[in-house]
Amino acid sequence: MNCDKIPKIDSISELATFWDTHDLTDFEDELEEVPGRVFAGEIVIAPHLSPMEAETVSQLASSQGMRPTNLIHKWIAEKTALNA
Repeated sequence: MNCDKIPKIDSISELATFWDTHDLTDFEDELEEVPGRVFAGEIVIAPHLSPMEAETVSQLASSQGMRPTNLIHKWIAEKTALNA
């Protein structure tokens, strides 16, 4: 693939494929420094649940066709939206 410009791609895997087949020095005039973080990772919070609490959450999630982690995330999103 012969390109005159860096493609505008949001997919990290597509960008990786592009850079696997192109030389960065061919695009130096298009590069610019970006201040700050580009990719912000998620923050993981792991609440400690009793076996009974974990089982109850699992059953509730299953009854709604979702994973327990998704149900807990939904609850947190609902609660924080109410308090915003």
